[in-house]
Amino acid sequence: MLRSLAIATAIAFGSVIAAPVFAQDAATQGAAAQQTPVQVVQAVSDDLAKAIDGHQQELKNNREKLIGVIDGAFLPHFDIDYASILVLGQHAREATPDQRSRFAKAFYNSITHRYAEGLLDYTKGRVKVLPFTGDLNDKRTIVRSQVVMDDGKTVAVDYAFRKDKNGTWKAYDVIIEGISYITNYRNQVDAEIRKVGIEKLISNLETQGDQALKEMEQDTKAQPGAKQ
Repeated sequence: MLRSLAIATAIAFGSVIAAPVFAQDAATQGAAAQQTPVQVVQAVSDDLAKAIDGHQQELKNNREKLIGVIDGAFLPHFDIDYASILVLGQHAREATPDQRSRFAKAFYNSITHRYAEGLLDYTKGRVKVLPFTGDLNDKRTIVRSQVVMDDGKTVAVDYAFRKDKNGTWKAYDVIIEGISYITNYRNQVDAEIRKVGIEKLISNLETQGDQALKEMEQDTKAQPGAKQ
């Protein structure tokens, strides 16, 4: 079982896969467009450490501010629309535009609130970005990194990137020791939609938040053959 810091670090980086789009100014968009995938991962890691270091107690007592830190560090660097469709899988075609938008917001909020406090132990140097060996002429690539645990052991965390329509590299998936979180949550979302329907799933996430997410995860783990 991965330790909570590795999970929180990776999921918080990847939790915005279903987040709603937040407006960015021209300067932010221009800077992001010039960054390589490796630079994006390193910048997010550094920004997160800077925002948290020395402010752990304050952020622990102010969850809204903690969520704001996560949003500020991660949101500009993810292909929100593409990743949301991947999480919904085949159900994206069945959902209305309004349902897709509501699902994105509710799912993101649920994940962020569940794992936010795990990031309070995050410090500079926790993430080691490995040398990049991909081809930036491609439209997709993988950035590999390692999250360093308290005992010095490392957990492999990879980030899948693609170029958006503007040519900007954005992440859309997080893979922890070979496990894709898009695939993981897509399986859970698929099972839940088949059980209660997409509208009920969205409603549960909107009203129950991370509790609905926990129950959904537990139901999936309880299924025969499910990975633990």
